[in-house]
Amino acid sequence: MKRQSVITQKKKRRGPLPTGKGELIGVRLQPFQLAALDEWIARQESARTRPEGIRHLMDLALSISASHRPTSKAKAEKAAELAAHAIEKASDKSQSTEEQKTRKRKLISGPSEFRDIRRDQAKRRGE
Repeated sequence: MKRQSVITQKKKRRGPLPTGKGELIGVRLQPFQLAALDEWIARQESARTRPEGIRHLMDLALSISASHRPTSKAKAEKAAELAAHAIEKASDKSQSTEEQKTRKRKLISGPSEFRDIRRDQAKRRGE
């Protein structure tokens, strides 16, 4: 009796498993955008793929926009009034009135290092 030859096909190798059941969206990125994305991924502590990096950046952007609710003008004025009152209570009364006003302005606006990183305020002209 002749021996039958069994031909086995090699299984095709699959890529990584999908991250879940979601909508596939194709996005075209310009070379400068892709380079910026790759640089950002390289600076991260954990190694990420491009899709993971894009998802992470999108989550960051959405969390920032969701957490920033525009304050009403009345609430902003009330907050400024309360801050001014607290600063006046803590100010040094032995200084001149002009010096007290200057220090109060500096305290309310805060250090320039922190003003530069505020995402919820528009950049001032000339900065």
